[in-house]
Amino acid sequence: MEEKIEFYKEIEFKDTEIGKIPKEWEVVKLDEVSIKIKAGGTPLTSKKEYYNGNIPFVKIEDMTRSYKYLRSTSTTITEAGLKNSNAWLVPANSLLVAIYASIGVIAINTIEVTTNQAILSVLPIEGKTNVEFLFYALTYLKPLLKKYTKETTQKNLTGEIMKNFKVALPSLSEQQKITSILSTVDESIQKTDDIIAKTERLKKGLMQELLTKGIGHNEYVEIGIGKFPKDWKVVKLGNVITYIKGKKPKRMTEEHQRGYFPYLSAEYLRNNEVTKFAEPSQDVILVKEGDLILLWDGSNAGEFFLGKQGILSSTMVRIEQEKPSYDQKFLFYLLKAKEGFLKGQTKGTGIPHVNEDVLNNLVIPDPPLVEQRKISEILLTADEKLENLRRERTKLEKIKQWFMEELLTGRIRVRVT
Repeated sequence: MEEKIEFYKEIEFKDTEIGKIPKEWEVVKLDEVSIKIKAGGTPLTSKKEYYNGNIPFVKIEDMTRSYKYLRSTSTTITEAGLKNSNAWLVPANSLLVAIYASIGVIAINTIEVTTNQAILSVLPIEGKTNVEFLFYALTYLKPLLKKYTKETTQKNLTGEIMKNFKVALPSLSEQQKITSILSTVDESIQKTDDIIAKTERLKKGLMQELLTKGIGHNEYVEIGIGKFPKDWKVVKLGNVITYIKGKKPKRMTEEHQRGYFPYLSAEYLRNNEVTKFAEPSQDVILVKEGDLILLWDGSNAGEFFLGKQGILSSTMVRIEQEKPSYDQKFLFYLLKAKEGFLKGQTKGTGIPHVNEDVLNNLVIPDPPLVEQRKISEILLTADEKLENLRRERTKLEKIKQWFMEELLTGRIRVRVT
């Protein structure tokens, strides 16, 4: 008979030093369910003979690239590097925890590795706990981990803090059931991530093809910036656009108020999450849905956005066409393809900003308007697909968070029937 998972609401709790937990659960220190909890070390970087060996060497950036499982590293060390440093061989299926900088970033290594000193390795005791359960428990308790950080030149966790860190522990069989549920959601998230990555690669290829070869052309000519369809023209960007810089509003709030508009920060335009609202006035620059926006100042200066209704940030400019001859979305895709170049040409010793001369002298193709619209429609379809996938991923993350909050506190229990 096929096993079925049954959820039920817990009604019997006990008070503990970490809060209410089901009466048959226990509170344990991480040290009580681990064989070893120890940080790694870094071989001297000046010794070339210590690197490019056969031993994977984990840095925090390797962990941040791993959604859950760490399967490879960008750096390797040699046996000599291992022997002449505090690095040690961490067995597969251990828990890796970042204790400096990116505090609380966690991964499970699927291969034997070594780590640097910013990473603590936790080796669970088989039969007492499940490494995947600990992964989810510590992920859920990440905000609490940050509260326990030690203040030195920079905030950090220590081996001692982690050894004494307490978690609520159900039976091993219940740990496995909880892990199975959360892993299923994680697998769906990972599949969605894979589809997003493939769709992004497809869109990138489409942009390269459509913005240089157009649709249905057979004859191409060299026109100074590459080969393009014979009937396309080229123009300097500065001859077809003007731009106006945003201004900081006098009144802003984190809560929406009557008459206020979203403040168009780069974070909002990237993630679609409003964090600030601003009061409209004669001093501010209003943006309509679909306006072309350029991030002018800051570390990502040179990034283009299609605007949303709101008030323009003081770090951005709104781009307008002097004599509208471009489909707005086609122009957006053209300029989006130039982002890397513009970002590499910023100027300013303090806060970098867009090089105005470079921007104005950008040479761009000028296809017939009908063809521009066909191209932008194709690329918009790819963008809509990506947006739907990202919404789906957000929903899955919310589902996972709910399950973690309920299952890892024991408010909702799980059993197999």
